[in-house]
Amino acid sequence: MRSALLYLVLLAGGLAGILWLARLGGAVEIRVADAEILVSLPVALLLLAVLFLVLHLILVLIGALRRLPGRIRASRAAKHRNEGDAALTRALIALAAGTPDVARIEVKRARKGLGDTPQTLLLAAEAERLAGREDAAAEVFQALAARPDARFLGLRGLLRQAIQREDWPTAQRLAREAEAAQPGAAWLRQERETLALRTRDWREALSLAAPGPTQAGLALAAAQQEPDPSRAIELERQAFQADPAFAPAALAFAARLRAAGSPRRARSTLEQAWAARPHPDLARDYLLEEEDPLHRVKAVEALIHNNTKHPESQLLMGRAALAAGLTGRARTELDALVASGRADRRAYLALCDLEEVEKGDLPEGRAAQARWLRAAATAAPEPRWRCSSCGTDHADWAPACPACNSVGTIGWTSPQQLPV
Repeated sequence: MRSALLYLVLLAGGLAGILWLARLGGAVEIRVADAEILVSLPVALLLLAVLFLVLHLILVLIGALRRLPGRIRASRAAKHRNEGDAALTRALIALAAGTPDVARIEVKRARKGLGDTPQTLLLAAEAERLAGREDAAAEVFQALAARPDARFLGLRGLLRQAIQREDWPTAQRLAREAEAAQPGAAWLRQERETLALRTRDWREALSLAAPGPTQAGLALAAAQQEPDPSRAIELERQAFQADPAFAPAALAFAARLRAAGSPRRARSTLEQAWAARPHPDLARDYLLEEEDPLHRVKAVEALIHNNTKHPESQLLMGRAALAAGLTGRARTELDALVASGRADRRAYLALCDLEEVEKGDLPEGRAAQARWLRAAATAAPEPRWRCSSCGTDHADWAPACPACNSVGTIGWTSPQQLPV
């Protein structure tokens, strides 16, 4: 409503101005050389307005003509973009459908319409890979890697190709470059960890592993590769702290402490490991310097005092007592172990030795030994280091199984009891 009133006021003002000019009268004289033109003032003003309008239209026409090529180019570019977007969609569908030839054709159309954008280059590389043209795909990935805005995409594709052809040095280099281009990428961290395990770069694998007991094996393996003793002992300490129940880490750390002149700390380390999970090798190292049988019994008591009811503790005490001639103590420990139902073949063989010591070569002793030998024949074998991937037994722990090259699969296991 206000706009209408404003227009009416302006129109009335304009008409009033025209009428005022018409009543005003007067003339405009134009002289050109000897010619004279006399025009009334209203007519002169009208001609001036018409001239201004004509000049304005001429300028508008000139501007339109100047902008015409740009508009034509913009129209063509919009048409190409639309065609490129459509081709891009068709290429995605072809890749999802597993038709590489169609995908390559559509990607070419998309690149023609959209140019070499990160999206078109990535689809081109994937189409070439799907078609089995790895060299052509590598060229496109390298073009991506050369672009600052898509460097990570190119490096990721090249890294996948290097892993596929098992070119581990190249893969590690590409992984480091990709980490610099995109720090903290979860996928890249996982790939770097896999590469470190494949190349047996235990320190790198340790730095990428998630916190927890799994770090113990990696830290110990890294310590075995470390030429610097000071760094090696730190890695062994890290392995022991990550999992005190991991006997190889405790043994390595204790041996390093003993070599450094800290036998008491070495013994404490072995005692902590035994409390977490007894292992025969812990007892072997703990009793290494104890030659007197009675002193060995006392040392065994110190070792097992926090875990006396474990089968390994009962077996160790029974054997130590038997070696020291404490047959009553040996009988108590071994009988309790058998009664618990957790005895393996070693316990029955120790009872055979006990029967021989107590009863000698008498019919009663031979009968008792025969009974324990029959029980040993069907008892569970002693625990051992075994690969959970291929089932191969090993004399010692190793970070990777030599038989099947699996990493982290060798563990201390107790085989199943044999059928009666």
